[in-house]
Amino acid sequence: MSRVRTVQMVLVVAVLAIAAMPLAWHYLVDWPGDQWQVDLEVYREAARSVLYGRPVYGTLTESPQLLPFTYPPFSAFVALPLAAVPFHVAGWLWTALQVAATYATVLIAFRRLLVRFGAWRWLAGAVVTAPLLYLLPVSDGVRFGQVNAFLVLACLVDVAVVRTPARHWLGQRGLWVGLATAVKLTPGVFFVHFAVCRRWRDLRTALLAAAAATVGAFLVLPSASLAFWGGALSDPARLGPNRGTSNQSLRGVLLRLGPEGVAGSAVWVLAVVVVGVAGFAVARRAYRAGDPVAEVAAVGLMAVLLSPVAWVHHFAWMVVVVGALVGSGGSRRRVVLGLVMATWFWCRLPWWGITWLAQGRPGEWFGRLLQNADCLGALVALGMLWLVTGRGAGEPDGAGPTSGERAAVGAAEVG
Repeated sequence: MSRVRTVQMVLVVAVLAIAAMPLAWHYLVDWPGDQWQVDLEVYREAARSVLYGRPVYGTLTESPQLLPFTYPPFSAFVALPLAAVPFHVAGWLWTALQVAATYATVLIAFRRLLVRFGAWRWLAGAVVTAPLLYLLPVSDGVRFGQVNAFLVLACLVDVAVVRTPARHWLGQRGLWVGLATAVKLTPGVFFVHFAVCRRWRDLRTALLAAAAATVGAFLVLPSASLAFWGGALSDPARLGPNRGTSNQSLRGVLLRLGPEGVAGSAVWVLAVVVVGVAGFAVARRAYRAGDPVAEVAAVGLMAVLLSPVAWVHHFAWMVVVVGALVGSGGSRRRVVLGLVMATWFWCRLPWWGITWLAQGRPGEWFGRLLQNADCLGALVALGMLWLVTGRGAGEPDGAGPTSGERAAVGAAEVG
């Protein structure tokens, strides 16, 4: 390793550590102990249940949270390393890994911009990562000890990095999407995207990977698998108050604003169809344009908008969205769009809305708008992605797809 590379790596670690320090201090040092890394505790307790033979879906975390495990059985196996270390050690390690995963996501999502910095692109990536750690979904991921940063990275690597045909089975496109879906169901929206784009080989690999992980979990934990697929999956009470502000999916917004009962369900289904058609059209448009980052961004937005429950920290896809909007940085319009979306999610707008409503300020409609701002922001981001992937949206520095890339897209469609 050259001296310049060594210096750069030291600086990368320093920048990331300094940037993450206030966040880690707030949520890992000053935060109340009974709320410390509550989602990480859920994962860890599931892993301990596997080791001790306890019911995975019948065990709750300690009081006062008393949270159940809500993920597929395969994710309990993925969490096994967490049971090997004390909880507080796991919390700090998990936070460091989340920062590292966000940095890796930035290196891929912003690579068209970072390539401008030449050999110093690694350090430039750390500088870009620093403010993105404070996007509401990313910082909330640190707060709860969430898994979303890793799922976003897995899907981004699968679509934007893996090349077909691969030399090794670990490099098969679709594999990481399938495994991510076996850990948490929401990345399954990529299955729909592959089908819409007629990418049958990628779809087949993703389905086989998800099925293999799920069947393997069933063979080892048959009772837990039956408990999940036979009841826990369809029990909305296990996920917490779906009507609460933290649920920023279309359904969450409609539960707060729309009609109840059958009428409310009908409105939600209609909204899912309309947004789904538009969202997957944007993703297909990005795919045909040879822009895999925008492709992942659009499908990721579908994961949060169409899901019945999408907590604030599920919007970790916004790191990819901002990278897709900024592109190579050669278009002022695209940079402005990226900054607008980043600012939107830097501001904790849903909580501003709650404060507005609680204080009884005039203009309740404005408070409601703020309360549901993350869902609205995802819809606005979808429109922005449509703009930057359309005709005439190419960047002046030639960062668009080459003729070879377009040919590869056409070949993949045929294959």
